[in-house]
Amino acid sequence: MSLLSFTENGIYCAQADVYIDPWRPVQKALITHGHSDHARWGHKYYLCTESAMPVIRYRLGNVNITTVSYGEQRNVNGVSFQFLPAGHILGSAQIRVEYKGEIWVVSGDYKLEDDGLAEAFEPVPCHSFITESTFGLPVYKWRAQTEVFSDINQWWADNKADGKYTILTAYALGKAQRILRHLDPSIGPILTHGAIENTNEIIRQQGIELPNTIPVASAFDPKIHKGGIVIAPPSAIGSSWIKRFKSASLGVASGWMNLRGTRRRRAVDRGFVLSDHADWDGLNKTIKATGAEHIYVTHGYTDIFKRWLIEQGYDAHEVQTEYTGELAEMNEETSTVDNDKKEDS
Repeated sequence: MSLLSFTENGIYCAQADVYIDPWRPVQKALITHGHSDHARWGHKYYLCTESAMPVIRYRLGNVNITTVSYGEQRNVNGVSFQFLPAGHILGSAQIRVEYKGEIWVVSGDYKLEDDGLAEAFEPVPCHSFITESTFGLPVYKWRAQTEVFSDINQWWADNKADGKYTILTAYALGKAQRILRHLDPSIGPILTHGAIENTNEIIRQQGIELPNTIPVASAFDPKIHKGGIVIAPPSAIGSSWIKRFKSASLGVASGWMNLRGTRRRRAVDRGFVLSDHADWDGLNKTIKATGAEHIYVTHGYTDIFKRWLIEQGYDAHEVQTEYTGELAEMNEETSTVDNDKKEDS
């Protein structure tokens, strides 16, 4: 029997009787990070990193959570578990599982570029590696984030000069805070949707520095905030909430902006290619760095990426899960915005 198996509830370690990022309620769940396709309500017991816990508790309520620090070992019935940085969002982890010399790594979601907010990614040597493939096509190759943020700040400055607001959509957990850390506050005021500001406050309480932000719900004044940048979740596009900004340029920050036609279909003025997931080169570099012979591809372009890996000499397998990467983050924002409608009306 394999050390880890894929069941109807999620990734399961029978020897320890624990699940990793299960999508159905279980007794014991090890959680890689706080996005809704990985951290779900209903488990009896949760284990996550110290820096992931506050936002998971905020999103799931008063659940039973225990935390570990990065690199700390937890042993369950002879199985050793370690949480190691995944670089995806604040608190995100890869989970290393070892039993009698056999080593697996469940990567969750990950990216290689250090964004200055999430704990920087570390490759973890193993025999079997479970990987995402959200952007597992050669067309997906990211520019350096310094270039992307320079473009965003210049776009904002140009819009302000034209007397416009700048509206940029980003996921409330992770990407929004990453963008905030790299905005130039000297250009103008920074305004936030309630869904994002609520997450900001959780992260600030952890001692993470973010620039001063102005909640649209409670402090927006069109007379003094003209020319500001507004950070909002993706599902705010087309909503009544966004219509208060009478003259504005609308942009989206997403890995999907790498594809021609996506910006046009979403009816936005600017698309910035920025993702918290590994690109094609990052996926391949990571798999090589692990030294793993057995690769399990869980979500994204699974079949195409699996076939590519087989061609490279790996024992690769496509695995059906309920993880959906950046699409899941998009879906969760819909419910988050619904919850904040009353606050931001």
